[in-house]
Amino acid sequence: MSELGVWLAQQCQEDRDLLLKYQPKRFAKRGKVDRYCAWLTDFGFIEMKLDFWGVQALIDDYDLARVSDVLLSEGQTETLGLIQAAIRKSAHVLERDKTQLAGHLLGRLLDFEIPEIRFMLEQTKQSKEGLWFRPLKANLERGNEGALRTLAGHTRNVTRVAIAPDGKTAISASDDSTLKIWDTETGRELKTLTGNNSSVTAVAIAPDGKTAISASGDKTLKIWDTETGRNLKTLTGNNSSVTAVAIAPDGKTAISASGDKTLKIWDTETGRELKTLTAHTKSVTAVAIAPDGKTAISASADKTLKIWDTETGRELKTLTGHNHWVTAVAIAPDGKTAISASADKTLKIWDTETGRELKTLTGQNDWVTAVAIAPDGKTAISASRDNTLKIWDTETGRELKTLTGHNSWVTAVAIAPDGKTAISASGDKTLKIWDTETGPKLKTFTDLMSMVTAVAIAPDGKTAISASDDLTLKIWDTETGRELKTLTDLMSTDVMSMVTAVAIAPDGKTAISASGDKTLKIWDTETGRELKTFTAHTRDVTRVAIAPDGKTAISASGDKTLKIWDTETGRELKTLTGHNHWVTAVAIAPDGKTAISASEDKTLKIWDTETGRELKTLTGHNDLVTAVTIAPDGKTAISASGDKTLKIWDTETGWELKTLTAHNHRVTAVAIAPDGKTAISASRDNTLKVWDLFSGEEVCTFSGEHGFNCCAISPDGVSVVAVDTSGRVHFLRLEGVSGGR
Repeated sequence: MSELGVWLAQQCQEDRDLLLKYQPKRFAKRGKVDRYCAWLTDFGFIEMKLDFWGVQALIDDYDLARVSDVLLSEGQTETLGLIQAAIRKSAHVLERDKTQLAGHLLGRLLDFEIPEIRFMLEQTKQSKEGLWFRPLKANLERGNEGALRTLAGHTRNVTRVAIAPDGKTAISASDDSTLKIWDTETGRELKTLTGNNSSVTAVAIAPDGKTAISASGDKTLKIWDTETGRNLKTLTGNNSSVTAVAIAPDGKTAISASGDKTLKIWDTETGRELKTLTAHTKSVTAVAIAPDGKTAISASADKTLKIWDTETGRELKTLTGHNHWVTAVAIAPDGKTAISASADKTLKIWDTETGRELKTLTGQNDWVTAVAIAPDGKTAISASRDNTLKIWDTETGRELKTLTGHNSWVTAVAIAPDGKTAISASGDKTLKIWDTETGPKLKTFTDLMSMVTAVAIAPDGKTAISASDDLTLKIWDTETGRELKTLTDLMSTDVMSMVTAVAIAPDGKTAISASGDKTLKIWDTETGRELKTFTAHTRDVTRVAIAPDGKTAISASGDKTLKIWDTETGRELKTLTGHNHWVTAVAIAPDGKTAISASEDKTLKIWDTETGRELKTLTGHNDLVTAVTIAPDGKTAISASGDKTLKIWDTETGWELKTLTAHNHRVTAVAIAPDGKTAISASRDNTLKVWDLFSGEEVCTFSGEHGFNCCAISPDGVSVVAVDTSGRVHFLRLEGVSGGR
């Protein structure tokens, strides 16, 4: 612990609480800049403040100088700003698990050479006790990259978001059948609104901010008191899911859109249905009301938009041009133009008076799901199923920025009334708050270019090889995280085929890659030269394992088989059949006499590698088995599954010994430490976990920003390499391991 941390720990609890709560404020008010900065760059203080007063109180301390008009130097401003940004970006994780502080500060700040930050990170490394994952290189978004903050709390896709007129709160809708009200400044969840019997598909907030209206897959709309969270009214009348809702500028009426091809105008005071608008031939997906309240524009799966007279309910114009579903529409503040989004991957700007198409905006790589126009009308933000948002110049149609950070499709976006921030919603169950003025700085990680599908560590632990869907293998220095070599001769006749797996021979001199093009390739790891290609599988090759003597290898495939190969000649020796679905993984026992396979048929099978005979079938998982590894003594094996669990098996009897539960999403990989006492699992719940195999208890966790695809542990049991779904390769060190320091 730092000297300041030790001193604080020595104070009586009452004094310590007061010092943690008020001392930074006292320094700021009295103009003691150096003392203020010293406390806020000290890990001991940061950790203790978080533990005693919570993450938001800690974040607020970094604003005290500005609030107190204290003049900081440019360097001090930058240093405190980066630390604050790092903590704020990790707030949703730290609120759940404060032990992630050290890993997240290192993961976000390691790249910065600022002396105060370097000193704080050194304190971080020295202060942490027990077993923990220490990042060896920056492996999370830096404080000055990406979104300002992530809001987590929903348990399923977040479908829509609306920001209150004062900008202080936002309301999100979700497939988990709830709405949540958030404090946009602190990111704190204020209320959860329950009452719907199906997905909540949309939400709109009244101009006075006092009420909100939600739409649902249960065919109803609900009016809510935003102060109390009480459901005031339920509006019924639709014959299908209600897909969208907009409230008129005077707050007196609202318009809903539905899968029953209609729009309905409602009296928000009485809840009475005033009119039904019919003309679309397919589901109506979105609706926006003009600033003067006199017209509205609807979007539909029939590929059109329609402009309506809200007083008479008469259709005024039909706008055509999109060649797929129109998913969203927004009207500019002056009412003269509107922007539509479509499943055809484009946005279109329209003249609302004439109905003429003015511009088509292209750049998204998948459905455009939502669009919002800034209060000044000069920019717009689109959301897409390609996991990104884009900021556009509405005058020129030029793309200004791309915002990345979500790890699933972006479903909605709303811009704050001051135009300075925006909030996005996503299928990854989160919302993110963005600075629309500065935007995120571009990422510089070279390992973010593609999906990395597998990783293996060399027998000496000094290098690792990753496999990727860009048809390459990369060799890395595990100590520094530096890329040493790229093997690029993997191009097949099927350019869409990814490299799915990689294994390194016991002597470290060769590696074998598996591919979706149905082949395996042997590589010289020193020169990067391709030595041989194995062909025989009829579907994707999903995994490969090399025998302890290096003379044979076993591949697993989507063709439901495993194949044993002679690594010297490339000859197929045996085909193992028995699974009735894709074989997803394979591991070979330390003595080379048996192998265990995993499959999407929810089973594992133990095989005699000499005869190719199936010895046992292990059952117990209730979803696909994604990975398997065998302990160094060969007596036990661990499997990972889509059912969110790992299972420990007795390889002699086939009995299930333990089930490990703690992950809340698919477990994608597992690796056992060389001493056989611990294992590391990777999961799509954004975590890596270390397990005590004797007790079956979770020992420590590293929380990332994306789901993890794979992980590997070095022969020394200390270095860990893991890969997440963004393509980032994480180089971590397990601190607290006996003999690991």
